[in-house]
Amino acid sequence: MFDMDRRHFLSAATGLGGAAILMPAFQNSALGGEITVAGSSKTSPTAEIGKLPRVKQKMVAPPMLPTHEQVAAGGPRVVEVTFVIEEKKMKIDDDGTEVWALTFNGSVPGPMIVVHEGDYVELTLVNPASSVMEHNIDFHAATGALGGGALTMVQPGEQVVLRWKAVKPGVFVYHCAPGGIMIPYHVTHGMNGAVMVLPRGGLVDGNGKPIRYDRAYYIGEQDFYIPRNEQGEFKTYETAGENMSDALAVMKSLTPTHVVFNGKAGALTGKGAMKAKVGETVLIIHAQANRDTRPHLIGGHGDHVWETGSFRDTPATGLETWFIRGGSAGAAIYTFRQPGLYVYLNHNLIEAVMLGAAAHFVVEGQWNNDLMTQVREPSKIIT
Repeated sequence: MFDMDRRHFLSAATGLGGAAILMPAFQNSALGGEITVAGSSKTSPTAEIGKLPRVKQKMVAPPMLPTHEQVAAGGPRVVEVTFVIEEKKMKIDDDGTEVWALTFNGSVPGPMIVVHEGDYVELTLVNPASSVMEHNIDFHAATGALGGGALTMVQPGEQVVLRWKAVKPGVFVYHCAPGGIMIPYHVTHGMNGAVMVLPRGGLVDGNGKPIRYDRAYYIGEQDFYIPRNEQGEFKTYETAGENMSDALAVMKSLTPTHVVFNGKAGALTGKGAMKAKVGETVLIIHAQANRDTRPHLIGGHGDHVWETGSFRDTPATGLETWFIRGGSAGAAIYTFRQPGLYVYLNHNLIEAVMLGAAAHFVVEGQWNNDLMTQVREPSKIIT
């Protein structure tokens, strides 16, 4: 029923509204050669880009971010990154519930890319021969060709190189988008991540004052739709894609079985809890590729919040809960003032407590009684 030639899905009517979308014809486009889009010829500025310094950015697993400077040193660069697609079994809760995850570099979410406005991202996307499915990548931060999705479709055993210019500062989602029903299937099986494009001068508040952070963490919220058997138990499958028919039926209910941070319920608690110290300013990037979410830090606030992810906008201040639209990422800054355990969660409390969308910050330092103190311990009621 869902068999299709996905490599050419963009040249015909698709399930995204029925409008025909022209597939760009290109030759060596990722390397700066001649590019033809919808019948008009454009030549990529190969010579100028070739003069720019090139750096390789080492990808790291979430919630960490790659090493980066908050303020750009010098002019634009070409930042080289590599994503290797991995289709793998993952356990998504402590009960051992399994999913055949579709991943970039083996993690859910995929790794964070960090560049500055004006830099070029040059991505090598590798789909190993061991994969079952074809894949691509759509960068919400990029301009044209469906975010790169039209230029990155790779079959098992193929790789492709895409270069795009970071022209808009902010935090943005990326995800696999092979076409039709395979778009939500891939996204809800973990194939999404985020990019941060910093202003060249760094972050600023509403008055233009610089904002600097001591630590940064990246939280990818993931909704999973795991089919059940007749006994109500979660089903398992031997190969990637084997659950297609069952999973699509659960997905159509719009009711996830799991809503988790960084691939598994409890992934960012216990040994996985995020660390900080009193007085440190922490940047929290929160991405959700498919559903709306409402991040909240219990015991803290969003000192500065870019709900829509756009660093060109003035950040909101002093928020208790903020809103991240499905298919987007947002950023919040908080300076911790008290030590102890902080719970960071999706403030749909059903999803946080019952489905898994919760994380912990463990903060070291000295307690400040002026901010909070227990005046009297619990005792019998005085009449």
